[in-house]
Amino acid sequence: MKGKFRYYFLWLCLVCIGVYILQLIIPGFTDLFILNLNAVDQRQYFRFVSAIFLHGSAVHLLYNLFALFFFGWSLEKLIGSRRFLIVFFLSGIIANIVAVNFYSSSLGASGAIYGIIGCLTIISPFMFVWAFGLIMPMFLAAILWIAGDVMGVFGFSGSDVGYIAHLSGVGIGILFGLLFRSFGRKIKNVREKISIPDKYVRVWEDNYLK
Repeated sequence: MKGKFRYYFLWLCLVCIGVYILQLIIPGFTDLFILNLNAVDQRQYFRFVSAIFLHGSAVHLLYNLFALFFFGWSLEKLIGSRRFLIVFFLSGIIANIVAVNFYSSSLGASGAIYGIIGCLTIISPFMFVWAFGLIMPMFLAAILWIAGDVMGVFGFSGSDVGYIAHLSGVGIGILFGLLFRSFGRKIKNVREKISIPDKYVRVWEDNYLK
């Protein structure tokens, strides 16, 4: 069972907005929580989580909010709120663990959001989304986004984007998607095995419900 839908995607959006406001009004706030080598050298491991909610600009925040709202809403509906939260945080944290080895500093929810995209692509590959000015299936949009990040890694796009973190996040999301699909099939098979044939239900009704 998926459990109660708790709108975690919306709460995460609100946390990102609130943290960005703090970044604007409190001097040095971003430096305290951004992901950098202090996360390892000084064992400030909280930065692997806190950096997820920081953003470098209003535009950066708006892009991530848009993706988190729509893709997050879709995935949370499909896999349940608890699993959605696991995908978000583990994708973001693992993406940051990878990123700290390649970038002097990084921030943003992109790694976690790419995890959501990766998971959603496996769970619902033919869901239609608006991407690159066109309506296309989710799997095609994901392929194009991943291709863009691969090109970015090799220097064909801007250098101020954490392409490696994106790819790490989407990879984790894909693994979660495969896990959830496999688990879902097992649950379905169990339900089919314990289902009661209609003829036995009718016999029971004839004998006990007259």
